Amino acid sequence: MVMRMMPTPETSLFLNPKARRGALVPHHAELVGAQAPASVRRYLSVCPRHGTTPLHRLDGLAKAHGLGSISAKDEGHRLGLVSFKALGGAYAVARLVEGWASEALRQQVAPGDLASEAVRAVAAKHTVTCATDGNHGRSVAAGAKVFGCAAVIFVHTHVADERRQAMAAFGAEIIEVAGNYDDSVAECARVAALRGWQVVSDTSYPGYTEIPGLVMQGYTVMVDEALGQLGEPPTHVFVQGGVGGLAAAVAGHMADRFGATRPKLIVVEPEAANCLLRSAKAGRAIAMTPGAPTIMGMLECYRPSDVAWSILQHHADAFMDVIEASAPDVMKRLALPVAGDPAIVAGESGGAGLAGALAAAADTAKRAALGLDAQSRVLVFISEGATSPSAYRSIVGHSVTNNAQ
Repeated sequence: MVMRMMPTPETSLFLNPKARRGALVPHHAELVGAQAPASVRRYLSVCPRHGTTPLHRLDGLAKAHGLGSISAKDEGHRLGLVSFKALGGAYAVARLVEGWASEALRQQVAPGDLASEAVRAVAAKHTVTCATDGNHGRSVAAGAKVFGCAAVIFVHTHVADERRQAMAAFGAEIIEVAGNYDDSVAECARVAALRGWQVVSDTSYPGYTEIPGLVMQGYTVMVDEALGQLGEPPTHVFVQGGVGGLAAAVAGHMADRFGATRPKLIVVEPEAANCLLRSAKAGRAIAMTPGAPTIMGMLECYRPSDVAWSILQHHADAFMDVIEASAPDVMKRLALPVAGDPAIVAGESGGAGLAGALAAAADTAKRAALGLDAQSRVLVFISEGATSPSAYRSIVGHSVTNNAQ
């Protein structure tokens, strides 16, 4: 495939020349393949409010954009934590507690034993920590409370007070770091090394890949659910970028499930934080210089996760970015839909994948490049609900009343 960059006044689309439709390598298949969701469910079933999130058909929106269908997986209902991130951090904490308890008790601890007094006594001796824009930290804090360990969460300057309070409500200690998300990641790693805390990060770097891999593995439950809820597999999937963990879980699971017939996978990022698109253009994972904050704060990441990139570089078909205005526009479209579509509560980052799909469908060149037409079955993930109710209200114009979260 010829490497092409197709700029428009609004978005950029890059077709990945390294994309392939063959099988995952064995390690990636074990991590995020067809068998991964069953393993994850054994642990998450211990968590309160565990259950399948809804999949919505947006037929009116699809018709307006000349698409066969748009299906939106609504993660605002996940485990009561308002985000898909609930699947990753809590699961990784559960696996860590299982390992600590198995070693301390000198016997293999089963997922069903995680709530026992003996296991919780072991967990209480440990502290988990992470850096977050809000959603991952909320999952880690919730997992720590469920499974009995302490949690310390590092946030950067721009993390909203409501998101901090949501994490503190689970008993986590919150530490603010001046700067951006990457600065908070670095400070978290430094302090954790000094104090013997266990970092539970959703981004990986040299020498630290196992736990971010578990976080990604947790996300496969969402993908498996969506495929089970669809009448037939999608032809196209538009998924949020960030450090790449979510996108890699989706891409890897789809590749393992469908092989050569997998859907086209398009990674969507804010134009202000498009490190994955830049990495695809460079042919290798690269960091970008941070700029002004993006409204899509959960996607404000400037360096790809190593383990995520190792999957995306071969199993993502395209990378694109979207303008800042697309986030509030999609939030309003979902909150106040037309043509009979259901109302959906989406946070500032929650509709980025949908924003990419609509931008691509509305652009003749992008539409042709991605093979979008009236038969296309598009799947998107509404990755978060109103994680900051006040921000949601200021953008949409009303409070969260049409979606139980």
